[in-house]
Amino acid sequence: MKPVVSVLNAWSCVVISLFAIVILSVLGSLYQREHHGFTGSEDEPEDGAAVAASIFTAVIIYACFFVFCAFQAYLHMRSRRDGAISLN
Repeated sequence: MKPVVSVLNAWSCVVISLFAIVILSVLGSLYQREHHGFTGSEDEPEDGAAVAASIFTAVIIYACFFVFCAFQAYLHMRSRRDGAISLN
């Protein structure tokens, strides 16, 4: 199987997706627990559970991006290794 995206795009997507998963998971858990810094004031949403559900949906989408891009990076590493001259 050949990779669909370039090496740089695959690794960039892996790093960005990983950071997005971590950051959005923290934000989603804070909204889910109705943290006073994120809910309850006049300009903030009152239903923290609804906000947390949409944030966790974004986490699932980023996890799918992470898996796809990590697989693309793996395909690049595998294709690079097959073309190398081996001394064994």
